[in-house]
This record gives sequence, C-alpha cells and structure tokens, in this order.
Amino acid sequence: MSFFRCPLCAAPLTRGERAYACPTGHAFDRSAAGYVHLLPANRKHSKNPGDDRAMVAARSAFLEKGYYAPLREALCALALRDTADLSAPALLDSGCGEGYYTQGVHRALAEAGRPPETAGVDLSKFALRRAARRLPEGEFAVASAYRLPVPDRRADLLLNIFSPLALEEFARVLRPGGRFYYAVPSARHLWGMKEVLYQRPYENAVRREEYPGFCWLEAVPIRYSVHLDSPEDVMALLGMTPYAWKTPREGVARLAALRELDTEIGFDVHVYRREA
Repeated sequence: MSFFRCPLCAAPLTRGERAYACPTGHAFDRSAAGYVHLLPANRKHSKNPGDDRAMVAARSAFLEKGYYAPLREALCALALRDTADLSAPALLDSGCGEGYYTQGVHRALAEAGRPPETAGVDLSKFALRRAARRLPEGEFAVASAYRLPVPDRRADLLLNIFSPLALEEFARVLRPGGRFYYAVPSARHLWGMKEVLYQRPYENAVRREEYPGFCWLEAVPIRYSVHLDSPEDVMALLGMTPYAWKTPREGVARLAALRELDTEIGFDVHVYRREA
C-alpha cells in the first residue's frame, strides 16, 4: 500500500511499478523519475505549477554545498528524539522541494534502526524529479499542501520548511501526539545580504504562534554565518528567498555585482505536538 490516498475519491492507493491505483478504478502514472502526479487538473493554476527548472537547479546546487546543513542536522536530531518509541515512523514532508531535508531526516532515522515510511509532496515536478532520485526509498507526489493526498492520522512526523502553512490539513494527517516541525527565519537571517539589497535593512518579524489542534512545545534556534565565494551562490541564495521578487532593481544590481558575500544565517524550528 502507498503512503498516499486517491486525490479523487480518498480511497487507499496501491503503489505499482508504473502506476498508482485505487479500488474504485482511478489510476495515476508514475513518471520515469519515480514520482506520481496527484494534483487533479481542475486544481492546477498553471501548466507547470511550482518552482521552474532553473530555480530548482540553482537551489539544489546551493544546498549541496552545505550552506544550510546545520538546519538539516537540527531537524535530524529532533526527529531522532521525538520518534524514539517508534520502530518505523511515518514521515511526511509538505513542500519537500528537492528532498534535501526529507533525505536527511529519513537517513538519520534509518541509521538509528528506525527506518521510516517517507513521503513528500510539492507542486514542482522539476523539484520532485530530484527528490525521487535523491531518496528512491521514499514516495513523492505532485500535490497541494492545502489538499494533501494523505489519509487521516497517517503521519507521525510532519516537516514544513519554508513552505505553505496548511494547518487544517496538517492537523488532519498527523496522528494525535505526532510532531510538526515548522522552520522560519530568525530576526537577522541573511542580514549581510539585506545590507546590500536595501538602504535601510530591516529585521524579520519573529513571533510564536498558537495553532488550533496543536500544542507549541519549543523553538530550537540555529545561528551561524556563511561565506559565499561565488556570484552564482550569491544569486542562488537570493533566488531562494522572497526578496528575489520584492527588492528594487538597484538593490538586486548591487548584489549581482558582488564576487562573494558574508552573511548571518538564522532559523528557528518550532516544534508542535498534535493534540488529541
């Protein structure tokens, strides 16, 4: 059986070599790369929703250089701690992108002797091609976070790393007692880059939120600095942020003229428990 359910009738899906199918006769082809398309045509807002090929390639190259490795390591440590009583936890990454964090948490649990059932969803087929190759043991689907093709109470652990916050769906698919990790930027995240982009850089708003159906447990801070030693890495970092489309042209031009950049990095991983 698959981690996923049918997006049309909510029946269980069976995962085959070439397709996923439900008992009522709905079938969904698996791509050559290994992911499945579970976003119905009437819910698509464009021909190719999500990040495009160039954005995905740049982000993947940036992540592979380890600039955000401390965040992945923190997520792994939390997952190991919070699933200690489970022999095979069910892990869901909502907005998984290229699977960088999905793979990290999956491998950490597997190496600890608790091989998880792992699934990831994203709108970008270009990102999922990479995710499916990165973690062939997992299941990956083109799908919306706001209509997750996942049964009720299916997941023990849910990751949301800089992706849309679909709280009603997260509450539905997490079992009572399950954990939800929500990564957000800290006040001075990317401060060095913002000093170049803006005449008057501003700190990010930081606040703790209470969400219906969840109990906030803690916020894990991650703080460090990085040196980007190439223009490609500098612009790839910009492309991974909202600043890419809301910064004045002159600010982007100043950043593009740099050969290297030093900047602060800061994340907070908020840990929530699904209430009964």
